[in-house]
Formats: sequence, structure tokens, C-alpha cells
Amino acid sequence: MTYADIKKFLQSISDPVQKLEFVMDLGHSLAAVPSNALCAEIVGCTSHVEICRDGNRFYGRADSALVRGIVAILIAMVDEKTPQEIKEIDILSEFSSLDINLGAGRLNGLESMVRFFHNL
Repeated sequence: MTYADIKKFLQSISDPVQKLEFVMDLGHSLAAVPSNALCAEIVGCTSHVEICRDGNRFYGRADSALVRGIVAILIAMVDEKTPQEIKEIDILSEFSSLDINLGAGRLNGLESMVRFFHNL
């Protein structure tokens, strides 16, 4: 599912609980991490999160269903983009436009993941 598809679908859902359920379902779509990918643990997340890279392809792992969904959304935003193209994306604003109700701990983790992408 492309980021545009994800965004369109999330914007069509008005119930916050249904949005969270959709985000958790997105986590099931994360591709397996290839053995040659370079992985980094994201410090600052409540959950254990790794974002992995093989060239301009991104992969992720997390021990929480909701966080896996968040990772899937972020990866859909940046996958196949160069580090420079990623730096030009206002990932936090774009994610905020999805109107997903996350708690403070999850928002801190989101900010840590965004820092990772902007520091590639």
C-alpha cells in the first residue's frame, strides 16, 4: 500500500478507534528484513523498534502492533527515496495530518524515528 493510499484511507475514517485498528493492521504489511540490511535501534521509543535500510529500501521491526503500524506508515513515506529527498519531507507535519490519536510516549517514539530518517 502506498503512502497516498494509506493517507486517503485514514482520512476517510472518522472514528479514532477504527483509525488505530487500521494502523495496527498496517503493521502486518511490513516486509521481512533482508539479511544484508543495516539496522538501527531507535532510542527514545517505549517499544523496541529497529529501522533497517538496504540502499534506498527501508524495513522495520517493533514489538508493539501499534508501533509496527506507525513504522509501516513512515516507511511508506520514505521508501525508495534518497537521504536528501527524505530530509526535504516534513515527516512530522505529514504524519500529524493523518489525525491519529497517539499518547505522549508514542509521540516521543515517533519523533525519534523521524530524527533517524532526517539524520541518514
